[in-house]
Amino acid sequence: MPPIPPLFTLPISKASSITATQPSARTYLLTFNHPPDNRLTPAFLSTFMLALDILEFRFPKGVVVTTSAIPKFYSNGLDFETAVKTKGFFERMLYPLWRRLLTYPMPTIALINGHAFAGGFMTAMMHDYRFMNPHHGFLCLNELDFGAPLQPPMASIFRQKVPNPNTFRTMILESKRFAALEALKEGLVDGLGGAEDVLSFIEENKLVKRGHSGIYGVLKEEMWGETVRYLDLMDGGSKTLKEREEARKALDQEQRKRLEEWEKQNGGKRYGPKL
Repeated sequence: MPPIPPLFTLPISKASSITATQPSARTYLLTFNHPPDNRLTPAFLSTFMLALDILEFRFPKGVVVTTSAIPKFYSNGLDFETAVKTKGFFERMLYPLWRRLLTYPMPTIALINGHAFAGGFMTAMMHDYRFMNPHHGFLCLNELDFGAPLQPPMASIFRQKVPNPNTFRTMILESKRFAALEALKEGLVDGLGGAEDVLSFIEENKLVKRGHSGIYGVLKEEMWGETVRYLDLMDGGSKTLKEREEARKALDQEQRKRLEEWEKQNGGKRYGPKL
């Protein structure tokens, strides 16, 4: 397959970026390249969030796939020392991104090309679907090994999405590393393969059409309500139905404003086919 020209590339730092391509109609591939191992730093998180904003507000609805340009790693999780030293890291940076992914108004797929450990594994779980390289990489929650507690939304997403409670126990209390075949058997991933396999999965399940009604993200917000509520606790506690709707509208305005401000700072350039 010839190289696919990028839709856009967003710098994370001088040596790292997130690039968006469109390998098939209305299928958007976000590729992380944040050496050495795609750590979830503040700059990475804000750039990832901006990429999601651009795709939602500047392109037709479709499917978003995330993967890594670094063969060994999808993501190795948090830069733990930076995370604990950065004021507001969890409630203002990490959790908003996770909530955005978990309730995104289009289908999302994590194409896990290499290792996904700790926060990297959690980020993959915030996607609707996961595909894993059958030949390389492990999924692992290794907080036990480096002495970090699991915060409520971190545990909740696995409690909601992992079918077998014994697997959930093994993941957390034994720091078990799951290779691809076992990850598929235990329901941690939905398939094995690479980009072509993901494109076939998208076509077979007609995923490009799923976000067109405008209700996709709202359904996911209710579907994964436990985790969403834990993520929202950072914003002052659980919300009534009316408060949730008002918060949803406010969040939409915030995301649009963030994108418009970024575009102004970059010479007024607007991405997307429908301007």
